[in-house]
Amino acid sequence: MAFTNVLAVLPVADVEASRPWFTALFGRPEDNNPMPSLIEWQVLPGAWLQVFGDAGRAGSGLFNLAVDDLDATLAELRARGLEPGEVVEANKGVRLSALTDPDGNTITVIGGFRVQY
Repeated sequence: MAFTNVLAVLPVADVEASRPWFTALFGRPEDNNPMPSLIEWQVLPGAWLQVFGDAGRAGSGLFNLAVDDLDATLAELRARGLEPGEVVEANKGVRLSALTDPDGNTITVIGGFRVQY
């Protein structure tokens, strides 16, 4: 067996209402809209975020994005109208800042991420 893609799902109450926020997060429109209740962004080759309409689960999701330059990324997100939270010094040089989408899902931007510590 060989897996070919990883698809993370964030539940939202209303896909159309969430579309502008996620467009601002990624700085571009979605890559795919396979059905009315689903929009998708390819984050990396084989790695996707699916924003899925599921009102019963909306706001319960967690999604992490690792970046090369946390401070520059946070400045860019602010310029797009988003409000990243305070930077937290985690451990071993890792720094975190969290945002919440309109439904309350938490998206954490991570600086200093490494495969091995």
